[in-house]
Amino acid sequence: MNTYKTIIIDDERLAREEVKRALSAYPEFVVLGEAANVDEAIVLIDKERPDLIFLDIHMPEKSGFDLLEELTIVPEVVFTTAYDQYAVKAFEVNAIDYLVKPLRDERFAVSIEKVKATFAKREAKRDALPMHHKIFIKDGEKCFFIPLTDIRLIQSMDNYARLFFGEDKAMIKRSLNLLADKLDPTVFFRINRSQIINTQYIKEIHPHFNGKLQITLTSGESLEVSSRQSAKFKNWNSL
Repeated sequence: MNTYKTIIIDDERLAREEVKRALSAYPEFVVLGEAANVDEAIVLIDKERPDLIFLDIHMPEKSGFDLLEELTIVPEVVFTTAYDQYAVKAFEVNAIDYLVKPLRDERFAVSIEKVKATFAKREAKRDALPMHHKIFIKDGEKCFFIPLTDIRLIQSMDNYARLFFGEDKAMIKRSLNLLADKLDPTVFFRINRSQIINTQYIKEIHPHFNGKLQITLTSGESLEVSSRQSAKFKNWNSL
């Protein structure tokens, strides 16, 4: 089980206790400390280098936004506040989520899922091949060195995969599942059981029947996204 170093920052002790109580249901989140103001938080964050902070926005003297401006390395952030008028600004600084106090368990659970999804993407990207990486393919008498950036579409062909790049296509003896594990999940997306696309080549996205999406690539291919993957893509792309 992956664990995530967590710090709670709030000027009210009862509010900090509330976050700790909610986190007690999720043992993978290890609370390393608490801070009651921005100055304490800076010292604690510099010392512990947390993965995640639960951060109150409205605090005396300096706000949660002031804290983020003073940090050199900013952890992932879930804002907590009693004032929902801060929501827009909270997301302008790319917070994972925004919780209004008092916390509700069902809403907190949604927030935790968002946090886990964020870390899962980060960990998958860490293991992924860099986009400048080149794949060598010998397809019949032809040989190719193909940068991942040039690949727009990958199709499953049993234990092989067909790669589409530029005006060419070529077969590689790799399963689609194996390739999916190696590709950057922030760039490549599996749209159905047999196809992976490079999202940088998306030209248009249209609703399709039964909640599905239809994606058109810059090269002209029109591809159908499965129902399950359409729902995932909407979340992945924040649609």
